[in-house]
Amino acid sequence: MSEDILNKLRAENRHFVLNYTDSIYNEALIKIEDKVLQMIGKSLSEVGMLSPSRQHAHNMSREILRELTYDSDLLLNFVTQREPLLNTDQQAIYREVLRLYRKSEGGVIFIDAPGGTGKTFLINVLLAKIRGERNIALAVATSGIAATLMIGGQTAHSMLQIPIDLLHNEMPVCNIKKGSAKAYVLQEAKVLFWDEISMMHKHGLEAVNRTLQDLRGNKDLMGGLIVVLAGDFRQTLPVIPRGTMADEIKACLKSSYLWKQVKVMKLTTNMRIQNNCQNSQRFSDYLLKIGDGQEATTENGKIRLSNEFCKICPTLENLINQVYPDITLNIQNIQWLQERAILAPLNEKVKEINFTVQEKVPTAARTYYSIDKCLNDEEATSYPVEFLNSLNPSCIPLHR
Repeated sequence: MSEDILNKLRAENRHFVLNYTDSIYNEALIKIEDKVLQMIGKSLSEVGMLSPSRQHAHNMSREILRELTYDSDLLLNFVTQREPLLNTDQQAIYREVLRLYRKSEGGVIFIDAPGGTGKTFLINVLLAKIRGERNIALAVATSGIAATLMIGGQTAHSMLQIPIDLLHNEMPVCNIKKGSAKAYVLQEAKVLFWDEISMMHKHGLEAVNRTLQDLRGNKDLMGGLIVVLAGDFRQTLPVIPRGTMADEIKACLKSSYLWKQVKVMKLTTNMRIQNNCQNSQRFSDYLLKIGDGQEATTENGKIRLSNEFCKICPTLENLINQVYPDITLNIQNIQWLQERAILAPLNEKVKEINFTVQEKVPTAARTYYSIDKCLNDEEATSYPVEFLNSLNPSCIPLHR
């Protein structure tokens, strides 16, 4: 039964560095005792077995087990292998986080990390170090993809229960009740790592600050918890539906009253171009200039891309032909297809490109239609099927 509990934990957390603990054995004993009580009305102690501890029942929950059942030996071995690989910038941040962790001083650090500078590598080493010493270190990210890259990572909304509607709430708090398993985890945690924080609305971090202060009974920043934020403000900022550039800047973490209390540390060495390739280095420097606002813009505020790094295509048709030349000959070549893609900022443009490319494929087309209808028959006259067919929300496939 203990093995079943452990395997389920491993499956839920997408990694296999969890191991047996007294909490797992205790949960198994609780399940056995519940069954014995149901069958014969006796506790385990009455039938000559070890009795489980039911005190602080939430301590046996999966929230707690997930954070306390890491294989310490495996994690510390992970650290031993990777510590020597940290570059100078990474070592400085590594030492500072561990200094705060050893002294339990609290504090918030922001790692300014452009793409390729080894941010995720550093965070995983720190996570392994702290968890290897049998302490709780939480790993969350604003986006789901970023969360999967961290050991034991979760989305920030899932772990911290951040409200969905942050735009219209000036004083939000997270939906975590005192005495719950999540509350216990946040009370016992030593460090919280939060990746892609630059994508989060400032009210999200402010909500977490209020919640941690309440749960931990500490009015210091983040309730005295060490919080390591990471991201790149040169990339995607908070998305504000139908908002202006000014709205995005206002929603950005740098506009929060908390920002002045955040210590900024930087990663500057691009680990992806350590092969001394001059072209790659120039391209990396060019991207940083754009992100830092140092590249010249046109009269309407747009950046004119350099011909040194990209080929300007005058029309969509020309772009498709450049990316997918001879598609009729390579449509069955999976490797060829995997090596190319066309990106677009809006779903409407994606649909247009997909349709144009599909028209070039020399195979018989099959057309599939969605079935759209009102669940409430009384509203059917207000929302005819033709109208429903015309709707194309981003969360569901096209009607045709």
